[in-house]
Amino acid sequence: MRAAVGLGALGIGGVVSRVWGLSGDTAPAAAPHPSQAPAATAPPHRVQAPPAAGPPAAAAARPPDYRLRPFAGETSMGAPAHNPAVRTHAVYSMEENGGRRIALTFDDGPDPEYTPQVLRILAQYNVQATFCVIGENAVQYPQLLHDIANGGHAVANHSWTHPQLTKLKPAAARTELARTSDLIEKVLGAPPDWARAPYGDWNPPTLGICADLGMEPLGWSLDTNDWARPGTRSITNSVLRDVKDGTIVLCHDGGGNRSQTVAAVRNYLPRLLDSGYVPVRPEL
Repeated sequence: MRAAVGLGALGIGGVVSRVWGLSGDTAPAAAPHPSQAPAATAPPHRVQAPPAAGPPAAAAARPPDYRLRPFAGETSMGAPAHNPAVRTHAVYSMEENGGRRIALTFDDGPDPEYTPQVLRILAQYNVQATFCVIGENAVQYPQLLHDIANGGHAVANHSWTHPQLTKLKPAAARTELARTSDLIEKVLGAPPDWARAPYGDWNPPTLGICADLGMEPLGWSLDTNDWARPGTRSITNSVLRDVKDGTIVLCHDGGGNRSQTVAAVRNYLPRLLDSGYVPVRPEL
């Protein structure tokens, strides 16, 4: 997501906290008041060394195993149907189930400087996330798509050039999403299951296109506003203050200088894990 369009004008500024089950749409719930993250302490998490970089991998001939089953002990957001129904809204947050599931999402990459840094932090803590990639970036750095996928992370469609899809003619909006899905499938051997509209801006025609291309629309319920570079402390505090069960966190690994985002992830991730939060991702 980029800052070119004001989020307030789109009605998605701040914390959007409508809860949508993946089995079907329900009426959106009222936005919750920010609350302090629970202080309960989880069992110590295991820290793993970052994986060593390797030579570029060839495109997968079949969907890799991590797309077909979750990691041991992992809880996923749920699986989009192969032919998902047309939703009236994006999936803004996960259905609360009394646990502490959260989804970390990163937009506007892949970026050759910041995406690898985020991946190393996630690998250090054995955490999976979702990367919403822009096609014109991904076509330049296909190896980064492999690095994301090989780390067990989900690769989602964030359009080809990051336009406001609702301002395009339907055929042009379809091209933006279809071209990116085709690239992801060519590189990784399987198309994406999720799409995030630039600026989070969906309307009935674009939601229909998303479903027709076999994807679920992914929103967010906690915007870190990291795109505005408010400072590492501000980004960190926004996550620790407003996170709760079912939260989908919006961050960025591309689209500009994301050093503050990288530093914030390094700060808040171990604290979330120590508080018992379990990062999950879209999963087949």
